[in-house]
Amino acid sequence: MAAGLDAAQGLSPARRARRRVGGALFRRPWLKGLALLAPPVGAFGFFYIAALVVLFVSAFWTVDAFTGELVHRWTFDNFRTLWQESAYRTVALRTVWVAAAVTVTDAVIAFPFAYYMARVAKPRVRAALFVLVLLPLWASYLARIYSWRLILDHDGLLNWSAQKLGLPAPGIEYTNTAMWVVFSYIWLPFMILPVYASLERIPQSYLEASRDLGARGFRTLRRVVLPLALPGVVAGSIFTFSLTLGDYITPTLIGGTSSQFIGNVVYDAVNQSSNLPFGAAFAVVPVVVMGAYLLVARRLGAFEAL
Repeated sequence: MAAGLDAAQGLSPARRARRRVGGALFRRPWLKGLALLAPPVGAFGFFYIAALVVLFVSAFWTVDAFTGELVHRWTFDNFRTLWQESAYRTVALRTVWVAAAVTVTDAVIAFPFAYYMARVAKPRVRAALFVLVLLPLWASYLARIYSWRLILDHDGLLNWSAQKLGLPAPGIEYTNTAMWVVFSYIWLPFMILPVYASLERIPQSYLEASRDLGARGFRTLRRVVLPLALPGVVAGSIFTFSLTLGDYITPTLIGGTSSQFIGNVVYDAVNQSSNLPFGAAFAVVPVVVMGAYLLVARRLGAFEAL
């Protein structure tokens, strides 16, 4: 009937086809959503999910020791090596430990800063603080790393300042402590912003009700503010933990020879040893760790604060 009406109106076949498609989309909203999401979801699945699948599959291959060619034979040798060799276990534990330490440090620093921005600061001060938080992100990542090298080196600003004050030189250059400091500085904005967003959404009436019920400042903070801000803290921890877990530039430039991360071992395995399967097997470790971390974060409501 609709086709006959379109023909009676003298519409061209292309025009009639567009009208039928538009009518179908109007009657079925889910079809419109599917049409909008299909291209980005398809691209995501092809470029990201497919890459992870290839990474996981290649972790079960080996390299011929004589020819250096890939052997497409299923084996657990790479994972067995990771488990049996204590050096690789140490690298994995160091990476996870430093990532966790950076996450806790940034959370402790970011919470009072974000609370002041969200609940105390006036609009102009809040805008200035936003600029200060985002300003480091406008600079090059490498420029910030090399700036910290100038500060932490043996003849750097930190040791020079300590000597001028009559204090012993800290001497933390090329150590895990140096990496912890630099990582905490680099990823701090990624913790402040989600925490600020979660604190800003807390209704003022909740705090007033807590005070009316006789709760003092610390009890209100512990019983009201912290539980409501927890999703923002966990959301920020996803960024700080995952970014630290996958980094290999900072350990190369700031850490010493005993401060290798998983990323450094993967880089050496692929680019120096030409052992792609072993590098893929070790790269699976942070993927598994982040998968477990995201499951915990989801249960804590972190995705609602993103």
